[in-house]
Amino acid sequence: MSQSDLFTPKTLSVSDLTEDIKLLLEGNFMDIKVEGEVSNASTSRSGHTYFTLKDEDAQLSCVIWSGINRRLKAELTDGQQIIAGGDIQVYPPHGKYQLIVRSVEQAGIGALQEAFEKLKSRLKEEGLFEDRHKKPLPRFPFDIGVITSATGAAFHDIRDTLERRWPLATVHLHHASVQGTNAAPELVRAIDWFAAAPKPVDLLIVGRGGGSLEDLWPFNEEAVARALHRCPIPTISAVGHEVDFSISDFVADARAATPTQAAILATPDINEVRMFADDLSTRLHAAVEDRVADQKEHVRQLVQSHALQAIRQKVANLGERIGGLTQRLHHRQQMRLLQQREQVSTLRHRLEIQNPNAPLEQGYTRVRQDHEWIKTLEAFDRDTPATIEWQDGEIEVGSK
Repeated sequence: MSQSDLFTPKTLSVSDLTEDIKLLLEGNFMDIKVEGEVSNASTSRSGHTYFTLKDEDAQLSCVIWSGINRRLKAELTDGQQIIAGGDIQVYPPHGKYQLIVRSVEQAGIGALQEAFEKLKSRLKEEGLFEDRHKKPLPRFPFDIGVITSATGAAFHDIRDTLERRWPLATVHLHHASVQGTNAAPELVRAIDWFAAAPKPVDLLIVGRGGGSLEDLWPFNEEAVARALHRCPIPTISAVGHEVDFSISDFVADARAATPTQAAILATPDINEVRMFADDLSTRLHAAVEDRVADQKEHVRQLVQSHALQAIRQKVANLGERIGGLTQRLHHRQQMRLLQQREQVSTLRHRLEIQNPNAPLEQGYTRVRQDHEWIKTLEAFDRDTPATIEWQDGEIEVGSK
């Protein structure tokens, strides 16, 4: 080899160079762990999950093959802060490298705290924490939705507190994981399920018991915060930590330090309601009695008032006048009746005098020819049949 060849760079093909890079990377970056924020996560029909792991200065393409996916059962959402473990692999046809992920875990406290502060600042600037978005909690909720782990102590604390404090409520549990990489997607699905239910609940409690920052991290995920913000149902964030706040606490309509406190905040105490009702009943009864007594006194004063006495005297005078008029009317009716009776008697007497049958009743007879009464001998025709009438009958004479 000549001396000039030592200083002449070797010309490599793209394939050769890529192969050298592949050997270098894959040989030196095996079984590594990388911490960052998940971005552009998606799962293909074949079950492979592709996403980008990024920080402020760089990003790394990652993939979880379907077989590993089934084992991990990881549901990644954008904004999650995770630690992905696996190997670097170079894909020569595209000239790119990516992390083949075999494990997923929540990121450490330092990174989580930094991610928390960044997300909190960004969402605050967007206005998600403002009071104008806060919905008032109903005073008497009868259907209460609870989103938490079905096997955790939080749900039992909420249920026991509601049974003791407000047994009139029906509790609707929607299970969701409350820690781990799958928790945030499950919490989002549960919130959206209650929001879209045909018969919405009156109130929604979302939370869990206490734990470390890593355990509580799903309630600091952006996806959960936005699901709470768009939920039309009044919400209470009940993440079990007394001192620190989660992003969910800022976005929800109300915050409770523990699940038990959430149940207390969500409902009235039925014993206080009963005492209040009894007090109202007593006050109403007393008010009614006072009103009746006042009205009785008012009536008594009216009865004794000069105006009412004058009206009463006027009514009495009118009553006497009506009595006199009634008597006069009765007297006139009696007089009128007597007069009418006398008129009837006179008419009857005159009728009796003019009765054509009176002579017959006295024993006389009547003669009739051609339907006419014969009153004189001159009017009698001997050749015409005649009818002789007595009181008790009549006969025809002169008929052939």
